[in-house]
Amino acid sequence: MDFSLNDEQSLLKDSLERFIRSDYDFDTRRAHLRSELGYSQATYERFAEFGWTAVPFTEEDGGFGGGPVELMLLMEQFGRGLVIEPYLASIVMAGGALRHSGSAEQKAQWLPGLIDGSITGALACQEPHGRFNLARVATRAQRHDGDWQLSGHKAVVLNARDASVIIVPARTAGEITDRDGISLFALKQGTKGVSLRSYPTVDGLQAADLMLDGVHVGADAMIGKEGHGLAILERAIDDATLAVCAEAVGIMAVLVDKTVEYSKSRKQFGLPIGAFQALQHRMVEMFMEHEQTRSLLYMAAMKLAAGA
Repeated sequence: MDFSLNDEQSLLKDSLERFIRSDYDFDTRRAHLRSELGYSQATYERFAEFGWTAVPFTEEDGGFGGGPVELMLLMEQFGRGLVIEPYLASIVMAGGALRHSGSAEQKAQWLPGLIDGSITGALACQEPHGRFNLARVATRAQRHDGDWQLSGHKAVVLNARDASVIIVPARTAGEITDRDGISLFALKQGTKGVSLRSYPTVDGLQAADLMLDGVHVGADAMIGKEGHGLAILERAIDDATLAVCAEAVGIMAVLVDKTVEYSKSRKQFGLPIGAFQALQHRMVEMFMEHEQTRSLLYMAAMKLAAGA
């Protein structure tokens, strides 16, 4: 099986490596974390200038038509830098829901801003008692004079505080765990009846609990067909799962490299500790675990690209 990259993919990988190596060291990341926003808007706009925010979108939507392999390359390098800018929440998750099933009007409204980095998005895919079951949706959407009224509670919504658009799954029919009857709605930030409780996550990202109290939205806010939102949600989360796995592989690569580097410089009993066989075995085990994990990542990316 051919795992080699084509010319465009190689250029993408090289540009990412150069940026992380030269412009996104750990001290830079810490400075971004301490800012009021919690990340660097200027850096995120550079992502757009480099074309990275356009990668997953089709050319018709103003993107580059990239797929799972390109997403994997992006997120693996972001993992190497522990990037905190909201690429996952905005481009992969919220952008994914819109690019998979948004109407022409919805795409025209939101995608240009997401792609050029002037706005960000969020996907409210979890609820307090959801237990990672995407079909467990208690948030309700009821018809109201031809429009919709949403009420419910969403938990750990990445980038919700700063998102211009928040994609919200709500139940328009059925019982709380039914796969059918879930619809997606695009909410503008600041919509009346929406309140947030923001907090940082353990890895430095921004998240929020989202409370919806009789939120009124127009019929044109619904993404896709009524009651068929779960399939859209699952596609976006499949992309996000691949992205997070690729990020983890990038983090693992740095851990292996730093450990080996330290073992060559740290001395004990007059010798570099890397000279001791017991530690050599441990580092070989780390290397093997990383390579096996990378192989699993490649397989996941290929299966996703093939629609499996």
